Amino acid sequence: MVRLRGAVAAALVLVAVSGCTDGTQRSANPGETNRSTSPRRTPSGGSVLAALDSLTVRGWAPKTGYGRDRFGSPWADTDSNGCDTRDDILGRDLKNVKFTDGNCKVASGLLASDPYSGEAIGYARGRSQVDIDHIVALSNAWQTGAGKWDPSKRIALANDPLNLLAVGATPNRSKGDGDASTWLPSNKAYQCSYVALQVAVKKKYELWVTAAEKTAMKNVLSGCRSQKLPLGGNPTKAPDRFHAN
Repeated sequence: MVRLRGAVAAALVLVAVSGCTDGTQRSANPGETNRSTSPRRTPSGGSVLAALDSLTVRGWAPKTGYGRDRFGSPWADTDSNGCDTRDDILGRDLKNVKFTDGNCKVASGLLASDPYSGEAIGYARGRSQVDIDHIVALSNAWQTGAGKWDPSKRIALANDPLNLLAVGATPNRSKGDGDASTWLPSNKAYQCSYVALQVAVKKKYELWVTAAEKTAMKNVLSGCRSQKLPLGGNPTKAPDRFHAN
């Protein structure tokens, strides 16, 4: 790829450990070595359980005032690589990627193993069964701290590769804005990695968890106690040229 990505975006991680195998690991596409690497490739931090225990536990804040626009324009190019965030994540997570416009706009590809269902799903632009999911839903974030943030931090969260994953449309839409207490991937091999990402995002952005959410996360992580904390992604403040209401 001719455009270089920011170094921070390439630092994403997700480490599979014994007792909690991630069956969704994908190799980089040929010629795509400068696009964000898979979040399963680089070193990670300490224990996810320790990180979870460090999070504040509180009840839900009101959803009053929430709207997608409060997190900026969808898929803003916050890493300034010339490609929108959605195409960045498709290029990172799909195999056999083909482009319609240089090396940015993804025309087709294969989600070789949907993290949420474990199934292989083809991607075709304009009629896709592949979504880009916010691991921590934006509505959830709004009700666990983001409603009080500066707009630049909300924009950063909405476009942070650490919080984004290409997944099947059907399971993603069944998730809605649910947290770990109301929704988990049916693909049990991915549940530890999924919860680890949610903890990582909440810790990075200083979001809190509800008591029910924390209990559900601990129940999952009890089956993979050595799971490491994913690290990386973009800065927690978007560039000044971006703004939200």
